[in-house]
Amino acid sequence: MPKITIDNKELEFKPGQTIIQVAKDNGIEIPHFCWHPSLSVSGNCRVCLVEVEKMPKLVIACATIAADGMVVHTQSEKTISARNAVMEFILINHPLDCPICDEAGECKLQDYAYQHSVGESRFTETKQHKDKRVELGPHVMFDGERCISCSRCIRFCDEVAGENQLTFVKRGDKVTIVTFPGKQLDNPYSLNVTDICPVGALTNRDFRFKSRVWDMSSTKTICSGCSRGCNTDMWVRSNEVLRLTPRYNDNVNSYWMCDNGRLNTFKFVNEDSRVNGPHLRRDGKLTKVGWDEVFASAVSELKSFNKDEVAFIGSAYSTLEDNFLFAKFAKSVFGSKNFDFPRVTVPGSGDNILITEDKRPNSLGAELVGMSGNGMNFNQIIKGLIDGKIKALYVVDENLIELNPELEANIAKLDLLIVHASNFNTLTNYANIVFPSATYAEKNGTWINIEGRIQRLKPAVATFEADRSLDGMAMSRLDKFGTEYDRWGKVRKVDARSTWKIIVGLANAFGTKYKYTMAEEVFSDISKSIDEFKDLNYDSIGEFGTQLKFKKQIVKV
Repeated sequence: MPKITIDNKELEFKPGQTIIQVAKDNGIEIPHFCWHPSLSVSGNCRVCLVEVEKMPKLVIACATIAADGMVVHTQSEKTISARNAVMEFILINHPLDCPICDEAGECKLQDYAYQHSVGESRFTETKQHKDKRVELGPHVMFDGERCISCSRCIRFCDEVAGENQLTFVKRGDKVTIVTFPGKQLDNPYSLNVTDICPVGALTNRDFRFKSRVWDMSSTKTICSGCSRGCNTDMWVRSNEVLRLTPRYNDNVNSYWMCDNGRLNTFKFVNEDSRVNGPHLRRDGKLTKVGWDEVFASAVSELKSFNKDEVAFIGSAYSTLEDNFLFAKFAKSVFGSKNFDFPRVTVPGSGDNILITEDKRPNSLGAELVGMSGNGMNFNQIIKGLIDGKIKALYVVDENLIELNPELEANIAKLDLLIVHASNFNTLTNYANIVFPSATYAEKNGTWINIEGRIQRLKPAVATFEADRSLDGMAMSRLDKFGTEYDRWGKVRKVDARSTWKIIVGLANAFGTKYKYTMAEEVFSDISKSIDEFKDLNYDSIGEFGTQLKFKKQIVKV
């Protein structure tokens, strides 16, 4: 392979790579604003200037193709002097509003001003003022004074989102960004421009002014919006989810995620409608009770029905661990073959970027762990419900009335309805027993995306579970009254559990001892029982997931 020398390090590279790509692959940072690994090269910020021996002047690393034998200096006196000059030029008209800027703490310009600037400005004239708080679209706000004209947002819309919605207008120090006449920035991926904007010019209107980045914890997790399984970071403050941002995974979503996944898949976690503790229906009303009492009541009620009169419905929102143990309970403890889960696709709603027509994050996973029994399938269960043959229904993490409003009258006639739900909804209105289900933001587990890649979920929000595992959660304290606080104020926690853990308690109440104490132990059982998961564990799945090797037939629990 050809070799290049960067800062006295001899490095191999692939033909066609630019200097900045070779440097990045080898852990050498060359400052840059306009360059992005997944966008075309524009070369207009000039901060990536480097010195190449035998070349008459400095070159930009983002657009200069590496050549065999090339010698590059990124820290020479000539390079640093030019870099400082470029930074001084960029900062001439930039407002000094870091204290009120949403990008503070994760701003490239802020970082580079400390690392590559002279520390003072010689500019004494009046700064150029531009439009502020411009609503480019339903989700993105633009502050023209902060813009450094890197063109990342324009190139993203053109090259990734496939929508020509943004452009430069005017020239010189008056240049700014606008939408084309009659258009707005409303493509399904518009909020990605707020991630790739290296300054605070483009901000998320939903998250704007809610928190500083250093006041939040971030947890690596997966988007629940569809079966793509985009890798994300979940940002939490005071046990409340404030935003989702895409996390790079070249095998799944690259650097991107859609606006729907970013905005509409986490807010239910924070809502006041959360089911806080187990509930039993008494005198027509759901009443909060203790866990032992709800387990005893569920066992007593279920035992009063014949096996053929009861059906169990799992969910492609639930984790592998949840569905595996739920199916195992239905089959081995209760002795029913009537268990399945709804498949939900929206024809025409997908695209060729990330969004899929399957709106559930774990449909393939629910199938693989045997959430389909040998008795009634989902459609037959619904028919049995309508015909009156199914008298008791046990539903996990699904709202059947939302799926099919015409079922409401039939559900109201059920003799027994047991529901696992994170939030009260139209189905819990008819439930005899409601178990509080932890959301995907509150539990460990795994999902499998549409391409067969198994990926990890990790808890970002705390519940009252004694064995919760928090990644980066701020330390909290109790006051003399027992109310829990962190450094920002009161912490709101719900008494909810993962479905697998609820099933453990219920099975034990039935007299079948399940000894699982952690999600990892349930997954260990999965890996021993089902060929597709053989030799897998949470460590081997890692941060970026693992591609499964499928057998010809799906092995049932």
